[in-house]
Amino acid sequence: MTESDQLTQAPALCRALAVGKQLQGPAGHLSILRALDLDVAPGEAVAILGASGSGKSTLLGLLAGLDSPSSGDIWLCGQALAGLDEDGRAALRQGRVGFVFQNFQLLPTLTARENVLLPLELAGERAAEASRRAEEALTAVGLSERAGHYPRQLSGGEQQRVAIARAFAPAPRILFADEPTGNLDADTGARIIELLLQLRADAGAALVLVTHDPALAERCDRRLHMHDGQLREQD
Repeated sequence: MTESDQLTQAPALCRALAVGKQLQGPAGHLSILRALDLDVAPGEAVAILGASGSGKSTLLGLLAGLDSPSSGDIWLCGQALAGLDEDGRAALRQGRVGFVFQNFQLLPTLTARENVLLPLELAGERAAEASRRAEEALTAVGLSERAGHYPRQLSGGEQQRVAIARAFAPAPRILFADEPTGNLDADTGARIIELLLQLRADAGAALVLVTHDPALAERCDRRLHMHDGQLREQD
């Protein structure tokens, strides 16, 4: 049995069933997602591509429980999100789910090291172990020498790498990333691609990546194209 076959037969780590998302815009009712289905198996890497504004980032937030769908159901790590309030969804994500935001969302009053430490501390990690894992994560993205710098003292690419280190540090079961190489030069982007795939290899983490980067998409098991509110398989 091939690795692809094993992934296909594994229970879904993340599942969306008939998910829809509608918003009320200035011009009236706007349908962003329409009866969308998606299964992500443990250890699977899925790239979601599509035009800007097609709903890719909206879908990522729904899958991670950062927002709620207008219709349909989502399961994450074996649990239905529909029965959970905001605190319940946050508790479910803790230690299991990593998220790399397109706009980084680093806390400006914390250093790079403290930003990476935060999810470890919230998960109740012992201080010495949390410190070790934070330092390892920053070293992995090439920022060990910038650990004491605040976000305002870092370039956009460096902030992106801190955000990636923060998502990696708790060794999540699934990592969602919105344009993880979008603010990086080619060399650093290639390094981050290898890091994402190494997390998958080391921890068996699933990856769900919104990207315009063909090099990153090509390294994933599946490439899905967002069009008209739904996902289509792409060769």
